[in-house]
Amino acid sequence: MAPNKAREASIERTSEYDEFLEKLAEYHEKRGTHFEREPKVGNRHIDLLRLYKRVNAEGGYDKVSDTKGNKLAWRRLAGEFLPGSPNLTTQAFILKSAYYKNLAAYEISTIHKREPPPKEILEDLSAKGGDLLNRTVENYFRPGSREADRLRGEDSDESDDDGDVKKTPKEDRMDLDEPGSTGRATRSLRREPPRRELFQPDMGTRQTRQSTGHLPSLHIGSVNGGYDSPLHNMIYTYEPRQAVPSTMKPVVTPANNPEHFRQLRLRQIVNRRNRPLPARGMMLPGTGFSGPNIYIRALHALRSKQADEEAYALHHLVKISHERGDKYRFDQFPGLAEALIEKVVEVGSLFYDVTWGISYVEEEMEKANVLNGLSGTRDLLKRIRSLQPLDLQDDLLPEGVAKALGMVNEAALIIRNMVMLNENAFFVSKIPAIRDMMVIALSLPNHATVVELQHYALEIAEQLTKFWTLDSSDPLYQAMLAQVDSDDRGKIITSLRALGRIAMSLEGSNKLTDVPTKTLRSICDWLLVEDEELRNACLDFLYLYTGFVDNVEIVATELNVEGLVNQLVRLLQYNAVAMEERRSNAKTAKTPQQSDTPPKLSAPIIEQLVTLEEPERSSQWLRTCFEEDSNGEITQIQLWSAYNAAFQDMMGSNPSLKQLMPAKDFITNVSTTFPSASAQVHTAGGQSKYTIKGIRPRSVPADPTTKKAYMRCIWHPPSLLNGYADTRHSTTKIECGEFTSGAKAMWEHVLSAHLKVPRDENDKWILEQKPDVDMVNGDTLSAATAPAKYFCHWGGCTHFNPDGTDSAFEAGQHIKTHLPDTSNMSFIHAKHNRTPSNSTLLSTSAQVRSENFQPQFGQPVGLGSLGMGGRGPGYGYSGRDYGRSESSNGTSIPPAQPSPNWRYYNTAADETNDASGLPLASILVLRNLARQLGKLPPPEPRLLEVPDSPSHKRTRSEGSPDHRRSTGAKKPRLSDAAREAQRENEEIEKEEKEADSVGWVPRVFSPVKDQLYYVMAHNLTLKNYMGGLFKAISQGGG
Repeated sequence: MAPNKAREASIERTSEYDEFLEKLAEYHEKRGTHFEREPKVGNRHIDLLRLYKRVNAEGGYDKVSDTKGNKLAWRRLAGEFLPGSPNLTTQAFILKSAYYKNLAAYEISTIHKREPPPKEILEDLSAKGGDLLNRTVENYFRPGSREADRLRGEDSDESDDDGDVKKTPKEDRMDLDEPGSTGRATRSLRREPPRRELFQPDMGTRQTRQSTGHLPSLHIGSVNGGYDSPLHNMIYTYEPRQAVPSTMKPVVTPANNPEHFRQLRLRQIVNRRNRPLPARGMMLPGTGFSGPNIYIRALHALRSKQADEEAYALHHLVKISHERGDKYRFDQFPGLAEALIEKVVEVGSLFYDVTWGISYVEEEMEKANVLNGLSGTRDLLKRIRSLQPLDLQDDLLPEGVAKALGMVNEAALIIRNMVMLNENAFFVSKIPAIRDMMVIALSLPNHATVVELQHYALEIAEQLTKFWTLDSSDPLYQAMLAQVDSDDRGKIITSLRALGRIAMSLEGSNKLTDVPTKTLRSICDWLLVEDEELRNACLDFLYLYTGFVDNVEIVATELNVEGLVNQLVRLLQYNAVAMEERRSNAKTAKTPQQSDTPPKLSAPIIEQLVTLEEPERSSQWLRTCFEEDSNGEITQIQLWSAYNAAFQDMMGSNPSLKQLMPAKDFITNVSTTFPSASAQVHTAGGQSKYTIKGIRPRSVPADPTTKKAYMRCIWHPPSLLNGYADTRHSTTKIECGEFTSGAKAMWEHVLSAHLKVPRDENDKWILEQKPDVDMVNGDTLSAATAPAKYFCHWGGCTHFNPDGTDSAFEAGQHIKTHLPDTSNMSFIHAKHNRTPSNSTLLSTSAQVRSENFQPQFGQPVGLGSLGMGGRGPGYGYSGRDYGRSESSNGTSIPPAQPSPNWRYYNTAADETNDASGLPLASILVLRNLARQLGKLPPPEPRLLEVPDSPSHKRTRSEGSPDHRRSTGAKKPRLSDAAREAQRENEEIEKEEKEADSVGWVPRVFSPVKDQLYYVMAHNLTLKNYMGGLFKAISQGGG
């Protein structure tokens, strides 16, 4: 039986699969049968190798098709190969037919080592039935009608080939009920009814009751004249005719002459085997062909040169090429490509005084309006420039011209759709006239109505240029270069792509020679435009262009190569995404012990959990406070007590809430919530200990849905010494330790639980106290009590010490500085935070360590002095070095530094995690420039002095030390910042002087080395390419 195994519906194309299909195709080719590589059943393709193995695992085709010994086997196989099919019975027969047509004969030959039946009684017939191993031409009859099968069965039962009667037929009895019979009448063929005879009256004597033995007198007289009438005489003298046997011609049927039909079948098989197969798509008489299909009809209509027929053909071919572009091929319809090209070429007569024609005879190619159909027209651009354009005043064309242009656009669109298939593109590239067609379309006058046609021509060129090698004198190459200088963004991008694809599929190289300097300058300037698609096209062109020394020499001498390199370096970090990686410090000798008690949740979290129904309430609480750990263990009483304690206050204040679930059900629900957890009983010293194995309390609770860790409150009020806050003697035991769901919830927790800020009747915070006003005279009443004082004790912060602040608003805003910035402007705010690069160390009298300004993970940079520093000893205490400890000899020991954060800025990557997009194209162009610039001779030195420029007041000689010594004046005392700036200027001037005396690579890449080092250190996506770039720079002298 075929087991119901879940399998994948896709075909696993392995080397074994490809080899099997090749053997199968070769077998069918020798056998002369059609082979379908991937038969489709429903919306799925069938893996023939997998089907072949599966059927033979069941014993072969005959075994699976045995309806008595292996019922519904094909249906079970269809369930495996077509899971979820709505009509499994039909799909099973289609699957059986796929095996029957493609694999049955191959199975007989390879598995059973026997000669398979001829294809006339195997592949040419349906898959009905089985027993293929014993099927021969002599013993197999084609399935006929039911009447023929019945007659053949009767004949075979009653007589043999010699006509001898095998047995005596039983007498047929009428379906009548005999007198006295109580059973059911026998069922058999009914007898022939008795023959009907015409009624003949008795003309003899008839005695009546009153007869006395003598003859009665005849009573003559009736309506028709009595017995003496002619009708009476005719009836009286009527005699029935003698039955004449009818002459019947014997009809030959399979029942009465099976030998005759067997000979006919053999003769038909021999004739069919010897007859050659008709070519595919040919219309042969007598084959039942109803007429040409839409493909042939459209082809002949297009070649008829009749306007209505061409419009019909183009209309349908546009739809066919769009919907069937993956299967509609030029090589299947000879003449289609040439007809479409001829139609597009007709556009020349709409804008010039010429009618182009394509000729394949050399004697006619000398004419000015005849294109060379054999090798292309090399002087086509010269001919077009000599033509006289027609006078078109505006964008509105005459009706006839507009209709003709529409048909030309449709023909170009058909070619464009079809060349998207690589087979069609290769086929069309072998037609020389296609180049002339694109040159004519791209050289049309600058008119709004030809934009669509030129876009189609460029898209066709983009698919075909990879099969050609175009030199600088080729008309198509010059026409595409001219499109780069247009104002149409689409033309620029498509023409650059087409130029970049030249000879891509050939062994030759694409040198892109004789590109105008104006075009190169425009391409470099377009790199500054914020258009990713345009930049990609320009970089692809530059990558090919900079691959040759001659081209790079033009870039270095005619263009601003330094500006180009600077822009390429900037593009290396295009759309970079920041990624922060935290690397833990080395493990200490002592591992911190895990807490045995679950974390304390804030009131809002408890309020959210208490509204849930059991057991969902307990499950959510367990997921929030516990996590799975194979080594974790907690006692059942401890877990149950923690659950009761978490909801005790809330349940007591609100009796309407539903009670907690019983302890027994709660312990059972633990295993339901955590599958790896289990209740266990340990016996030690005669006492039983009930525990839960497999879970442990979380150090930081997490949201059960999003798995996001909650935020812990580190409100740490100091001890009071003589009425003042004493931060030195604070203790960690009085830290709040409650967890909230986020920064906003933490802020509200601090205001309500620690600052005791009241709320109004609308449940809004009263951050500013309003004085009471006398309703009679409007005077302000004196406050009965002194205003409250607010202090900040977040992590030991002493911002408002020692006097505090009267404004709850000020205190609340200050609390926000300790919390992560979750607003939409967080990115902008982070830019203004103090970082080590822009911060100046405070004087020693301030006693503030620079570590307070180091960025912490998940916190804004530069807020270490506001209590957001590390959580080590003395954290958050700005202004004093309480975090340091002293050794035995009195030396100061710095505290342990937090683990470093590594921030990377990675750019776009593909599905294989390799670099892609603009950064990849930019680094490839930079690498080409570094390689080729090193092969050029050193450039001439640049002049840095510009005496007449008002912006350049200082020359190199004026800033040199020799110049200062020659002045004779006393050297002024400079500040530290001025001396640092002077030193930097001197280093820059020295580097510029050295760069002028070396080659192109140091001159171009030295100013951007720092940026390149930054990319190499912070961009993991480009790390595999930066090594090649730096190697090329070093080899060039940089």
